Amino acid sequence: MAQSNSESETTIPEPGPSITFTSWTGPYMRSQMLGFVRPYEQAKNADVHVAHYNGGISEIRDQVESANVIWDVVDLTQADSLRACEEGLLENISDIELPDGVDGTPFREDFVEGALNDCGVGVIVWGTAYAYNNSQFAETPPSTISDFFDTETYPGPRAIRNDPTVIMEWALMADGVARDDVYPTLETEEGVERALKKMDDIKTGLQIWETGREPVRLLNSGDIAMSSIWATTGATAAQEDGSDLTVNMDGRVIELDLFGIPKGSQNKEEAIDFIRFASSSNSLADMVGYLPNGPTRKSSMTLLSDDVLERIPNGPAYEDNLYILSDAEWWATNHGRLEEAFQSWLATSARQGAAGSTR
Repeated sequence: MAQSNSESETTIPEPGPSITFTSWTGPYMRSQMLGFVRPYEQAKNADVHVAHYNGGISEIRDQVESANVIWDVVDLTQADSLRACEEGLLENISDIELPDGVDGTPFREDFVEGALNDCGVGVIVWGTAYAYNNSQFAETPPSTISDFFDTETYPGPRAIRNDPTVIMEWALMADGVARDDVYPTLETEEGVERALKKMDDIKTGLQIWETGREPVRLLNSGDIAMSSIWATTGATAAQEDGSDLTVNMDGRVIELDLFGIPKGSQNKEEAIDFIRFASSSNSLADMVGYLPNGPTRKSSMTLLSDDVLERIPNGPAYEDNLYILSDAEWWATNHGRLEEAFQSWLATSARQGAAGSTR
């Protein structure tokens, strides 16, 4: 018997959403691709174009001001999220409805402090620490944030990111400023000068990196003795074959990343749908399972293995180490002022040329 047309026809699924997601590249992007981008595409029959950048808000500003917005969802640091929101560069999504936690916790109670703002939804809790070359300090490795600046006891060139955040907090803490007094001190011109003077201790041979895998290459090659490094990037690199580096978590600076939607996105509703999926308890837990950052949902912590819990920068393994929570609101207000001072310091320092890599 011949089949009817309805029985022989193949049902073609309706095309799903198509968006552009922009994030940091390298191991971090891989964790997002495997944790929620590919699962979202499969679940929604969607097409997610992935772009990468090195942070900051200048590219978002250029797109918005030229009415040529090509990014739909961007992974931003908390300070950049607040700055971009204040400048009107991001869509206001304060009324967004997200899934509750896997344990039933209402979503607004499930996210850690700072992970929800008018224009953003939290992705990760992450940290910047410092790493050192094992071969250069085989017998007496550095152990504190003060050691990063002590080039007499621990000689060799340093590397830092091309940004005033982290290094200026470190400089003051290494110079004896209490953690709670760091930002009040940086409020003053005298405090900024104090930080820069301490940073002079590492200016000889200083190298600058833009994104996160470059410190790994510089350390493993022996080109530098110590470098600031994204903690999870460093922890992962330290386990790679041929690695010659160790990450020290003393003095680490804890920060957040958030999703944001550039103002004028042609796919706002699709972008919101993507954020709903990517910020669920399971998606965030899946992501940090591939790269041990901390999830921004408390309920996600219960889904993590003991191995991952021992490596995330806000996990129980490092509770006894000195750390500071980056004050994103403070940086959103003061970044421009300190960026100017930092770049002026770089221009007059005996630093080497810029380097680049991936987060």
